Amino acid sequence: MSGVEVYSFFTIDRTWPSWLVITLVAVDLIIRIIALGWIPHNRRPSVALGWLLAIFFIPYIGIAAFLLLGSAKLPKRRRNEQQVINRVIRERISDQAIIGDSSHMPEPLSTAAQLNFDLGALPLTYGNGFDLHPDNHACMEAMADAVDQAEKYVHFEFYIVAIDRTTRRLLESLLAAHERGVKVRILIDHLGSLGYPGYSELVKKLNDSGVSWRRSLPIRPWRGEYQRPDLRNHRKILVVDGSVAFTGSQNIIDRSYNKRRNLRKGFQWQDLSLECTGPVVAELDAVFVSDWYAETSQVIEDAGQIALNAPQRGGVQAQVVPSGPGFEDENNLRLFLHLIYNANRSVVVCSPYFVPDESLMHALTTEARSGVDVRLYVGETSDHWVAQRAQQSYYDSLVRAGVRIFMYHAPTVLHSKFLIIDDDVTIIGSSNMDERSFAMNMEVTMFIIDRGFASRMYAMEMDEYRPNSVELDAEEWRNRPLLHKYTENVARLTSSLL
Repeated sequence: MSGVEVYSFFTIDRTWPSWLVITLVAVDLIIRIIALGWIPHNRRPSVALGWLLAIFFIPYIGIAAFLLLGSAKLPKRRRNEQQVINRVIRERISDQAIIGDSSHMPEPLSTAAQLNFDLGALPLTYGNGFDLHPDNHACMEAMADAVDQAEKYVHFEFYIVAIDRTTRRLLESLLAAHERGVKVRILIDHLGSLGYPGYSELVKKLNDSGVSWRRSLPIRPWRGEYQRPDLRNHRKILVVDGSVAFTGSQNIIDRSYNKRRNLRKGFQWQDLSLECTGPVVAELDAVFVSDWYAETSQVIEDAGQIALNAPQRGGVQAQVVPSGPGFEDENNLRLFLHLIYNANRSVVVCSPYFVPDESLMHALTTEARSGVDVRLYVGETSDHWVAQRAQQSYYDSLVRAGVRIFMYHAPTVLHSKFLIIDDDVTIIGSSNMDERSFAMNMEVTMFIIDRGFASRMYAMEMDEYRPNSVELDAEEWRNRPLLHKYTENVARLTSSLL
């Protein structure tokens, strides 16, 4: 190559001054040396390795990306505000991890409740009730019915919200409640909703109505609003008057998500949500109150408080577990690992984006090799190509360990997120089984201890999920084309950063 030489991973023209060449090479070397000792600090080795690969292959772009995206925590101000909220909650409930009699509870479950309380400050309570909503559109109708009955306040917090033929009634119910004097507060993730058809119309309608609403984790530097752009508020919460609440996996948008590509492919999202009564309503409200405070610096006084005199027996035991970059630890992952490792008979996992870290892979494969019946439900298709390929790269190891993998049929996009452990435990929420949900997204999880509810979930698995899924044929999968394996392995390299 006449007149050109290659130094490190960039090309230098020989006509450049020697001092510039030396400076570029020196800076490149300094970046690598500093990165080796800086990047691994308080990071998982897999995450650190992903960033180091990017920096070593493309030093200047890699370090710029790291400075923009490398911190998986919200700004210290927001983390401090979360700690303040946690202290207030602990004081109100006299620092009790379990409200009510826990003497009959198996030790792995009482310790799980203590773990959740230590991480998220919300207690396990009795006296709760739950209805399952497996149909997105029917669930939004139920939400609208609840909002229409509101007398005091409505708290609404979702990742993706847009106006369309399916959501219009719910959104109009919110504005109608505001018009009749109900205090309506709305949080919508900024980047999560931005770009979806119907979002711009929604913003205009909310602004014109005068309702109290905020963009959650906004990215508007020109207004002084900025944090790492891929740290998102992925929670789904609706609370009405402190008496009924909804949470789960679904967003407030038509099940096709309204995009042309989805409509062309016939994609329809399959979700699972909970309608809740009892003390967990106040716990979900506490999560909303903390998020509202973080975005507005306003303390909400009219929200319900966690019941201190919950029934000693009766109803369903449950606990809300918030997690995300506002906390110092990965609250949801720690709960999942604790429950999986304490399973004796069966573990059912349903996750649309299953890109596990080493700890989760070890937990699932260890339990499967120990004779526990481990079943994993994933989507046959996905709206995220790279995440889907990264997910597929783990199938071989899982199947070899004895995990049974069921792929929910296309063109349905599986979006439900749940775990069922043995005979008593169910987890339902917004959290996927991937690094993003463990470390980067604000999530909310419902931890339920009840044999009857778990039976309902197993029945749903067998009646709805199993008939609409195909079990992965291990031999056929191992013989898939080499090109597929190659793309999966490349995608896997990015799994810690997805």
